[in-house]
Amino acid sequence: MSAQHEMMSAMASNLPTTNFLDIDFVNESYRQIAAELDRLSQAKSFSFVTTPNVDHVVMMNGALEDGIQQQFRRAQAAATIRTCDSRVLQTLALFRGVRLQVVTGSDLTAMLFEEGYFDGRKVGLIGGDEAMLGELNARYPAVHVMQHIPPMGVLSNEPAIAAIEEFIKLNTFNYILFAIGAPRSEIIAHRCANLDGTVGVALCIGASVEFLIGRKARAPRFIQFLRMEWAFRLLSEPRRLWRRYLVTGPRVILIAMNWHKP
Repeated sequence: MSAQHEMMSAMASNLPTTNFLDIDFVNESYRQIAAELDRLSQAKSFSFVTTPNVDHVVMMNGALEDGIQQQFRRAQAAATIRTCDSRVLQTLALFRGVRLQVVTGSDLTAMLFEEGYFDGRKVGLIGGDEAMLGELNARYPAVHVMQHIPPMGVLSNEPAIAAIEEFIKLNTFNYILFAIGAPRSEIIAHRCANLDGTVGVALCIGASVEFLIGRKARAPRFIQFLRMEWAFRLLSEPRRLWRRYLVTGPRVILIAMNWHKP
């Protein structure tokens, strides 16, 4: 997937990018990205942010059925901002002579909530459960969050996707947090970018809100520094994550070895 060969987002970013695995990553700091998000949140058009990690790269290279894989690849190419969400990817990039700045979706989301970027802004949350909204409002009373909870299997449910699109169009959010997992978040955000009347900047954030409100634990900083956060998460949720980290995830090594610099 290359931004030169796939559809690009209508809303462009001012931030420079670095290519690795045919993904154009924004290679800037958290604060530079947050400042750009603030600009995009006030635009009269829609943009969206993805945070590719090892799982995403593997999904984009054969781990999904062909139709969904192509939609996911197009969505990643069309994102206004793509940040490297994985220290494993960062390490593989270094071996291939590419330097990437890690900006995780979880840490970026926490920064936006905790440092006032969302204060006084309209924030939409796609996903989670009813209790999640109450927990967010209790922790961040200065942030106006509205929630839409789609059903399971949303990607194959056109009326459910239409309901998400209508929720976003009607409420003119500054920020939209997609918390329905990959590739659902990215594909539906891309569809929203192609609609008339949508505004704001969407972030495809995975489980970031669950980390933020304490439902799931992040790895301690020293484990993150050692690039072993994947092992911490595997031990925390072995039934859910064993296949991702032990079976499909290691394929990224071969993908990185076979990658040719543009």
